[in-house]
Amino acid sequence: MSTPTTALPTTSSHGPRRRLQALSAAAVVGLALTLRTTTAPAQAAELVPQTEDEAEEFLDDRAAEDHPSTLDRDSVPEGISVEEAQKAVEKTDELTPADVEYAAAQEDLPASAVPGDFYQTPDSLPSEDGTVLKQADSEFYLDPVKLIKHDAKSTIFMYKTTDEKGQARAATATLLTPNGASGHADDAVVISPGTQGVADKCAPSRQLGMGTEYEGISVASALAAKHPVVVVDYMGLGTEGTHHFVNRVEEGRSVLDAARAVQQVDGSEIDEDTKLQLRGYSQGGHATTAALELQKEWAPELNIASASAGAVPTDLYKTVSGLSSVYTAFALYGVVGFADQADIDLSEFLNEKGQKVVAETADKCTVEALLSTAFTDGKTLTKNGDSFTDIIDENFADIVDRQRLGQAEVPDVPLLVNHSRLDDVISFDQGKELASTWCRAGHKVAFEDNLGPTHLGGYVAALPRIETFTSRTFAGKAPLDSCWRL
Repeated sequence: MSTPTTALPTTSSHGPRRRLQALSAAAVVGLALTLRTTTAPAQAAELVPQTEDEAEEFLDDRAAEDHPSTLDRDSVPEGISVEEAQKAVEKTDELTPADVEYAAAQEDLPASAVPGDFYQTPDSLPSEDGTVLKQADSEFYLDPVKLIKHDAKSTIFMYKTTDEKGQARAATATLLTPNGASGHADDAVVISPGTQGVADKCAPSRQLGMGTEYEGISVASALAAKHPVVVVDYMGLGTEGTHHFVNRVEEGRSVLDAARAVQQVDGSEIDEDTKLQLRGYSQGGHATTAALELQKEWAPELNIASASAGAVPTDLYKTVSGLSSVYTAFALYGVVGFADQADIDLSEFLNEKGQKVVAETADKCTVEALLSTAFTDGKTLTKNGDSFTDIIDENFADIVDRQRLGQAEVPDVPLLVNHSRLDDVISFDQGKELASTWCRAGHKVAFEDNLGPTHLGGYVAALPRIETFTSRTFAGKAPLDSCWRL
């Protein structure tokens, strides 16, 4: 694993400089994605495993990262004790010392180049969903110290959409166009990102410009294949209003309306004839599947050619009830969104400690949130010692049930479902059942299981197969049909 040799930016204190040095050396983008860095943006393809063997090597490199096993105050984010961080690293395979250093270094990074006022909703919104409201040039860095700027043209745009209650909303997304592309785009990839957090600062459009977006690996993979890429922020991430974590309708509409709006962006090569692939993993897999289920009703004019959905939490109740205490942050993100949708004050069922933890977690992006809540027993946060599963049963059962996937019609296009048998966040059987459901409905489905360790490992291990599927389906070739074995 090589590291850039370009000089690091100077800082005014030893702590921040050390954090940035650790961050550059780790070259970790987002949720523990170890990237083998290069000094040439044109070599972005080298950041992405191209074969299953490379994906396995990629994960082996992560497991063998040369970082000290003992953390200190400078290498841990503020608000998290060294002891908490050390415990999280020692007791889970999902987090490494490099991830902790990464989260700490993020606190010292400069802000995204996108002006903060760009995310402000205009005074009035048009009636038509998918209408572009404004756009601005942005940037896509492959590393958080901004040593490696991708040569793709990057544009952030705001568009009009509608939330589950029928209220007009503004949402944002980013268009990335490969260097050298000109004229009409034959195909494009629309990426629904995995869990970012629920705070505005966690929006992918912000993090792409800071080099901290872990979906950068999927973006780089698609750009290396010369596909324009649209990265969706979701309602309430960056823009005003609460981001309702894993809300089926709002995620799906965010994706579909971004695909409509990008056709109006100045400089976009995507139009109504461009073949689109919808792609996402984890929360992104949920959003991609939701968009497929809503497409016929919401955006039937879109030219969707294929879709890739990985580690899809089709049943949120099952997912939340099966989460280990390592992933308490994900349950808390859900509680924030569920309570807002149900118009319930969190103080009705959370004790003082629980309210404090929820408020703090809601202001953290994924890595830091995982660190700060790892091994927190949800029962210690509720008034009556109830579990989060009990809370959902009593307060949010109808909301959770509305997010269930696999019960609606989807477009008759090639479908890829990928899932690791070793996934420790979303049970493997959910992915297999979704693929089986689509098979029973008469679709051609490629079901790609893998043995990537943990939830993260399944994401990395799936990338080479996703690009093969993408290339074949954009070329009009049918993927391998797995329905006979499901």
